[in-house]
Amino acid sequence: MLDTTLEQLEQLVSELLQQNQSLTDENAQIRVELNKAREENDTLQLSLLEQEEKQNAAADRLQALVRRVSETRASA
Repeated sequence: MLDTTLEQLEQLVSELLQQNQSLTDENAQIRVELNKAREENDTLQLSLLEQEEKQNAAADRLQALVRRVSETRASA
């Protein structure tokens, strides 16, 4: 009976070790994917800032043109 119990315990320990290894591997893969997602997020945020700067510059130029046209109309 003790031998059977020990065999069952050994089997359970073996299964737990396998599950632990699987979870460790899965965790490592998720960490890799998380790092990639973070890098992509950083890239997208930088791109967004650059686009906002370009949009603001274009808006400033348009406002300057509108002012020039308005001033020309007012003086004409």
